[in-house]
This record gives sequence, structure tokens and C-alpha cells, in this order.
Amino acid sequence: MRIFDPHIHMSARTTDDYEAMYDAGVRVLVEPAFWLGQPRTNVGSFLDYFDALIGWERFRAAQFGIRHHCTIALNPKEANDPRCREVMAELPRYLVKDGVVAVGETGYDSMTPEEDEVLRQHLALGIEFELPVLVHTPHREKAVGTRRTLDVVAESGIGMERVLVDHLNETCVDDVADSGAWMGFSIYPDTKMDETRVVAIMKRLGLDRIIVNSAADWGRSDPLKTAKTGLAMLAAGFTDDDVDRVLWRNPLEFYAQSGRVIADPVPGFEPAHQGPDTFEGNSVLRGAVSRGIPSPEGV
Repeated sequence: MRIFDPHIHMSARTTDDYEAMYDAGVRVLVEPAFWLGQPRTNVGSFLDYFDALIGWERFRAAQFGIRHHCTIALNPKEANDPRCREVMAELPRYLVKDGVVAVGETGYDSMTPEEDEVLRQHLALGIEFELPVLVHTPHREKAVGTRRTLDVVAESGIGMERVLVDHLNETCVDDVADSGAWMGFSIYPDTKMDETRVVAIMKRLGLDRIIVNSAADWGRSDPLKTAKTGLAMLAAGFTDDDVDRVLWRNPLEFYAQSGRVIADPVPGFEPAHQGPDTFEGNSVLRGAVSRGIPSPEGV
């Protein structure tokens, strides 16, 4: 199967994950800007992170045969921190960069007035820069947060077809389905959603505007959950074409609205080979490549 993982935080993953993902069929991915596991204390921390998303991480993925794209935003959790909100003024210069295919992830964490304001600003940026918008639904009070999200999106004037509402479950998916927005499901080992449950939702609602991702971040997660969802679909009676639609064509259709998605193979990539290309003088290799010279005894 061919896989486009539309939401995965590769900055939190290792090169072993890239290799395993390629072997499982992943050829394209989108990495949304998110938090770092601990609070940022200044805008410069965001800028270094954004630069890594559009530079180093894109290079690192290509070394393993995967096309890397990203989304740029102030994440909902840090929208409440006045030290971080100043980064909103910096977003426009990143939203015009190659490889940036959406504004996001934005939305709600605790459903505060500050998060309301920042979500509205992000939606306005999506309209201004003609980019789709990736929206994060809260982990607590998800149904209430999702309905509030849809109200704010409708008020913004952006087309619902340009909005992906992510991290959905059974308590809120019908509201998103009725709205006309895209429905995103993060498939995790223990939390959010699993393969069996999302397949049941597909059987009930069909495959229109359905997108699944692995999210795969700092905690217990699995970057192969997209492939495992495809296998679960086949086991439940879906066809190969159905799997291709959910794992490839649907995410490609959504992010292609940016006009910046590159889905063709990485030129010259060979699965058993890395480099010798570098990014700003750095490669994914560690140390010199062995050329048959024995290592010093004891090393």
C-alpha cells in the first residue's frame, strides 16, 4: 500500500522510524508545528523550530525516501502564554515557504478566551494565504470543544472544505461530518482512537473526507499506525482501492489545496543508501563512513 501520513511529529522520532515507515509504504507526510513537551520561553525558540521543519527535517526525511511537508502555527497549548503569542506576527513569512501546506495545528486545548482569539487569527491567515487549516480538538470535553470549533470556523468565512478537524472520536465525528469539514483521526496504541474503532466509523459514514494519521509524538505512539489501519480495513472487507483512498488520495486531496504538495518519489533514492548529501554541512550519518579500515583495538 502507498501511504501519505497527514499528521506525524517526526521531530520527536528517530531515523529508525523513517526506515520502518518507508518499508511500510509511507512516501509522503505532513508534520504539524506543535509544542516541545515543555513550555517555550521566547519567540526565538519557535523560529528555530520552524526553521528546522522547513529545512533540516525535510532533508532528513528525503534521506529515507519520504517527502516531508509541514504546517505552521502557534499551538493551542501555548496560545495561553503571553511570552509565546508574539510569534503570531512572525507566521506570515513562514506561510509562504516551500513545503508549508497548511496553517496549523490550531484550535483548543483548554477552550480559553486566548485560544478563541488565536484560532480566529489562524483562520484569517488561512484565508489570506489561501492555505487549508489543520484544527486540533481538545483532549478534554471534546464534543463541546468540537462544536465550538465548528462555530468559530463558520464565523471566519473560510470554506469548510479547506478545514481538517483532527483527533476526532465517536462523541464528535457526526458534527464534523455534517459541517462539510474533513474528519481526522489520530490512531494511537492506548488513547484517542484505534484501528478497530475508526474502521467502524468508516463503515457507518463512508470514506468521504475521512483522513487517518499516526500523530506519533513524544509519548507512547506508533508511526506505523497508518499502515495498521489499512490492514484493519482490508480485514473488515474494504478493498485495496478503499485503502488507497483513505491512506493516500484523501490526504493528498486535502493538502493539495495549498498547491505545494510534492508526492512523486525522492529523486535518486535507494533504500539501502543514505547521503552523501548534506544540509548546511550536516548529514544524518554519524562519524566517517567506514572504508574497510579496521577500528583501533578496543574502540
